[in-house]
Amino acid sequence: MTEIRRRPGDGTGGLRTGTSTFESLRQQAITLRREGLSLRQIRDRLGVHNNNILNALVKGEPPPEWTKRPRAKDDLRAKARELRLKGMTYDEIQVELGCSKSSISLWVRDLPKPERIRTPEEAAAISRRGWERTLERREENRQKTKEAAADEVGRMSDRELFLVGVGLYWAEGQKSKSYARRERVIFVNSDAGMIQLYLAWLRLLDIEPERLQYRVMIHESANVVAAEHYWADQARVDHSRLQRTTLKKHNPKTVRKNVGEDYRGCLVIGVLDSAELYRRIEGWWTRMTVEADRRNA
Repeated sequence: MTEIRRRPGDGTGGLRTGTSTFESLRQQAITLRREGLSLRQIRDRLGVHNNNILNALVKGEPPPEWTKRPRAKDDLRAKARELRLKGMTYDEIQVELGCSKSSISLWVRDLPKPERIRTPEEAAAISRRGWERTLERREENRQKTKEAAADEVGRMSDRELFLVGVGLYWAEGQKSKSYARRERVIFVNSDAGMIQLYLAWLRLLDIEPERLQYRVMIHESANVVAAEHYWADQARVDHSRLQRTTLKKHNPKTVRKNVGEDYRGCLVIGVLDSAELYRRIEGWWTRMTVEADRRNA
């Protein structure tokens, strides 16, 4: 077997691994695989973050059934044909199964058509219920996909959080321009999840809490007080830590969609004395783009 060595910076914690160590890891990986763990879970359990090595460790071992995509449409097709043979219409099958009528048509078009004996009002009611069921099924599938995707992520390592945070800041944070040199770390976002990730990233960089400044930015027509308390809770700071809120003037001629109880404006997070940190972020991002270009070559 070809000897595999891992070096610092290759995602494997700096461990140098020869043939004997690889075999030991492989036995552990195979055991975990047979216990029903996913590649992501095995990676976290063994601390092996190099995908090539991870795939080599479990080579020949089939993935557990729970990680495979279910072939739900095969079952739906068989059920749709069964219902069609019982004399049900496309609308009635849609109500029963929650799939689209276009799919039902493809599945049962070779079967005999049932005799229609309902009024237009009854047909409209059935069609409406069928569409509602389709929307419910789509939402169920959407949630299942999101849950499965969340399981694929698993626990983030410090290095993963570090890289994600760099990309997050460069996408959403304030950038210095050659014509306006402002080397200060300022992050603005309206998504609570983005705020949580960004704050976790700052903690990873050992930025002292005392250096952080918080300010809400929101339209004046919104519930300002509720928004301030919401963002204070999200940042896990006392409301008194918030600076004076920036109010945006409301233009009555503008039709805004960001209204209602869910609208809470944005939270602005600034870091004091952050010129050096900003330069490091810019350096990290530059190296990441170089690595991306190397992979694209």
